[in-house]
Amino acid sequence: MARHHHGEGQTTVSGPAPSPEMGGGHLDVFGLTDVGKKRTANEDQFVIARMRKSLELEYTSLENTEALDQLGHSAARLLMVADGVGGSFAGGLASSSAVEALTEYLGQTAGCYYKFDVDTEHEFLDQLEGAVQKAHERVQSHTPKGRGPATTLTMVTLVWPRGYVIHVGDSRGYHLRGGRLRQFTQDQTMGELLIEEGVMTEEQVRESGMHNVLSSALGADYIPSIGLLDFRFNDVLLLCTDGLTKHVSDDEMAAILEREETAESACRTLVDAALDAGGTDNVTVVVCRMVAPDE
Repeated sequence: MARHHHGEGQTTVSGPAPSPEMGGGHLDVFGLTDVGKKRTANEDQFVIARMRKSLELEYTSLENTEALDQLGHSAARLLMVADGVGGSFAGGLASSSAVEALTEYLGQTAGCYYKFDVDTEHEFLDQLEGAVQKAHERVQSHTPKGRGPATTLTMVTLVWPRGYVIHVGDSRGYHLRGGRLRQFTQDQTMGELLIEEGVMTEEQVRESGMHNVLSSALGADYIPSIGLLDFRFNDVLLLCTDGLTKHVSDDEMAAILEREETAESACRTLVDAALDAGGTDNVTVVVCRMVAPDE
């Protein structure tokens, strides 16, 4: 298993996975994280893992993987990004604790994800929600006497051709199909709440800075958003932290994902675009391309 950790800049992962369950097609997946130009520590984390009767960790930005290495080619993939808040040490602790807890828990229960149908989807989603609750409790355990670090989480469990989404905070998920990019997550911020309730306009929210204040995060008050996605060959999935979306517009992201032929080149180009535009925050991206058999 190839694994690359934080160095002077970027942390990367790669590897196509031919899958008989996809009719000869495969998932081209890559992840990349960068500390950016302004921060001294990287509070972002990502995980890409295969799931069957055991969970096989493929790639991650985590420094400590001893616990994850204890977890025992498949149609199921676990993809997640997390962005810690609360200061460089606390934020990094929150995001790493959350993804470690999620990966450990799902690794222990991965047998129930091997094969299922629509009738068992509710049970499957319950298991995913339970894993997120474990992650929330793990983050909270670091500050039992008061408010402490917290983290966003955007997670997709892909069991071809369906994706199961759990989202907390303001990291984002995007789905590209036919050149059209759609954001399938909604930012859980105080600004979005105030706009929805008609209390403030988008311009007023931007001026107030409330668009950066989380209304939901693991380790604090959180309400997970749960959804389903159906994929086709040639679709592209993007998970990212706000270090990307602060600097790169949806149109720019769509053009990059449409133009780049591999998940790796898409990740590198997206991160470079964020850095070239200022790189004021940590930036993390995970790209998954649904490659058709004839490719």
